Amino acid sequence: MPASLRQIAFPDKRDVRRSFERAAASYDEHAIVHREVERRLLEHLDPIRVDPKRIVDLGCGTGTSFELLARRYPRSEIVGIDIASAMLARARSRGTWWQRTFATSARRLVCADAERLPLAAASCGLAYSNLALQWCRPEAFIAEAARVLQTGGLVLFSTFGPDTLKELRAAFGPGHHVHAFVDMHDLGDELVHAGFTDPVMEMEAITMEYPSVERLALDLKGAGAHNAHPQRRRGLSAPRDWKSMAERYERSRRAGSLPATYEVIYGHAWKGARKRVADGRQVIDFRSREAQ
Repeated sequence: MPASLRQIAFPDKRDVRRSFERAAASYDEHAIVHREVERRLLEHLDPIRVDPKRIVDLGCGTGTSFELLARRYPRSEIVGIDIASAMLARARSRGTWWQRTFATSARRLVCADAERLPLAAASCGLAYSNLALQWCRPEAFIAEAARVLQTGGLVLFSTFGPDTLKELRAAFGPGHHVHAFVDMHDLGDELVHAGFTDPVMEMEAITMEYPSVERLALDLKGAGAHNAHPQRRRGLSAPRDWKSMAERYERSRRAGSLPATYEVIYGHAWKGARKRVADGRQVIDFRSREAQ
């Protein structure tokens, strides 16, 4: 594991689950950034030739990707994985109409952690994930994606990078007030470590504009983006602390709006042939001279 990953305190999964259970009813209304990133993530599939029999959507949320993936791969089975059962309930109700339209697509929904997938090894052709990796330990997330993918299968994901919500982080000042995010280069290293080949990592900044810090906070809470840092201060912030933070945030106002930066990381890679067995011994491919 890269040294920088060892320095990050990753989210408490119980807090993550509770946050998304509570946000399920409001998620689609407030997940504006997530929908835009999803659109851009799916565009990465345009030049890629892949025909998966089974797709696993890691952190499928309310199932906004199902129709879009079914359009691309109408013969594929889609397995939606999410840690929050309330999100899956929303996804289940969404799926009924598009499945009638794309009758050849099959869909299953499973409540599970992306770090411990209840799927057989080498059972999927595409592991897809939009903005879920930041709620996981990346080495576990990527290792599980590698485990369930067939050799030659594709992993495609988006996540947030360290500059995400940098204005909010600066306004709060010292402390664990904003979620910690992993650097793009560390994620690329983890892909290689897990046995993926030809990794491609990209980054872009998306800046949203808000009329007030309260509106930003409403969207974050409504989309389940609760601060799950295990070392955060528990309980409600004192009104004077919130007021001081809002005043500092106001210093970044431009053209009448408050900016909120999202550093978006996109990554994809192919599952390579296994070169080591479980106990770490190297697998060497021997061929006879006659076969060459």
